[in-house]
Amino acid sequence: MKFIKKIIKLSVIFTLVLSFSNISSSSEKNYYKDLITDWSRIFPDKNRNAAGPKFFKYIIDKDITYKDFIEYNKLYCAVSGSLIDPNSEPDFIFVKEKETKKKICGNYYKCCIPCSCDIMKYSEVQKIKHKFSDGTKEFFVFTIKNPCNKKDFPNRVNKDYFCNGDKINDKQVYSINDHIVIGLLHDGKNCEKDEIDFVKSHKVTGRYCELRNNTPLENLNAGMGDIFIKLAR
Repeated sequence: MKFIKKIIKLSVIFTLVLSFSNISSSSEKNYYKDLITDWSRIFPDKNRNAAGPKFFKYIIDKDITYKDFIEYNKLYCAVSGSLIDPNSEPDFIFVKEKETKKKICGNYYKCCIPCSCDIMKYSEVQKIKHKFSDGTKEFFVFTIKNPCNKKDFPNRVNKDYFCNGDKINDKQVYSINDHIVIGLLHDGKNCEKDEIDFVKSHKVTGRYCELRNNTPLENLNAGMGDIFIKLAR
């Protein structure tokens, strides 16, 4: 009899644990679904070419925790503006910091390989502070110079998303020091020498990027082709 009572007790505990687990998983945020649902709000004309800044602005303006901010920023490509599969793995890269010119290492979630090359060559990072619902945090963001007075502003990019005349359109994108923020460098920190060596010797961020970065602009077909480069260079 005692044995049967013990079995029943264990069964009840197991059921409660399972139920709690199901409640937790069902209440967990679906960040990817949120971005899909709000796609037409983020991109009213459906043009997301090189529009990573639109995603960043949409996310940082939300009343969310720092964890939410991190998770949302894993789901779009700062270079192309494409959504990224939720199970994607990032590339480990380095980018120069705007002020110090030091190399800052971190993880970059991209839609395709060429985007890692383009963001390493044509962007800079800056450290910013922001107050989230659970407190103020510091982090590194990718930035590009104000592109609004470019004569060759890429015609496949919606200029109104970025610009108000020759000035950055702060209602549409997030800016600092006349630079547009295009995305988040995850886990950003000062590079160690072995990390720099790793990036330079990696088959993607090293060998492939060297090849891409030495290809004439008119011959670039992979990734965003020359669209982001024209915007950012």
